[in-house]
Amino acid sequence: MFTIKIIPNDKGNPTGKLADAELHFTDGALAGLKLIGFGVWERPGSPAGRRNVVFPARSYTVNGERRSFALLRPVADTAGHERLRDAILAAYAEYETAAA
Repeated sequence: MFTIKIIPNDKGNPTGKLADAELHFTDGALAGLKLIGFGVWERPGSPAGRRNVVFPARSYTVNGERRSFALLRPVADTAGHERLRDAILAAYAEYETAAA
């Protein structure tokens, strides 16, 4: 249904960001489209190898306070977020192995 493309953060800026990730849709109504805005990050203060995925979001300001609005949200259950997070982390691990 989709593939995950990893784009490494070769610049090292911002600190802790390892890569961007994109979902490339290969089947169904979204075939030929991609969803961007995912990021693979090293978790600060954790042992090496602890990674996190951030999902696409849009920033906005209310009364001078910066907030964000998640663009990809669960319909009912958060299990979909966890599955996608795990799939992106697995794709990044494959990328790391291939690059080594």
